[in-house]
Amino acid sequence: MRFLRLLFIVLLAIVLVAVALANREMVTLNAFPANLGAFLGVKSSIELPLFLVIFVAVAFGMLAGLVWEYLREASIRREVRNRSAQVSRLENEVDNLRDRHANPRDEVLAIVDRPKEGGTSQSSRPALSAASPATGTTLPAAR
Repeated sequence: MRFLRLLFIVLLAIVLVAVALANREMVTLNAFPANLGAFLGVKSSIELPLFLVIFVAVAFGMLAGLVWEYLREASIRREVRNRSAQVSRLENEVDNLRDRHANPRDEVLAIVDRPKEGGTSQSSRPALSAASPATGTTLPAAR
């Protein structure tokens, strides 16, 4: 890819030099229509090589196109910023929900989830973990 970029730059330089050598004659560039500059009392013409006029016109056109596209895409960039902020906010919310639901279960919920003594078989209920040495309570095993 680097070679192709270098090749493109070399070819572009050769074309620009050829255009400059072919258009070396001086031209008069007028800022105002015929005699309007004289009427306003301003010198409105300048002598420049033709290749310089061509290059400046191309550069001005590229700059105008760049500004036009930048302004046209401003609403798209604003929408991307808003969506990125929304995605970040939602990711934080999901992380908070994961942290909240990953905490150990409350003792009251553990008692409610405990299987009844005679009515159900052990295979249909989740197994209880061993008693916690610190609190003496039993919590259901992870599902």
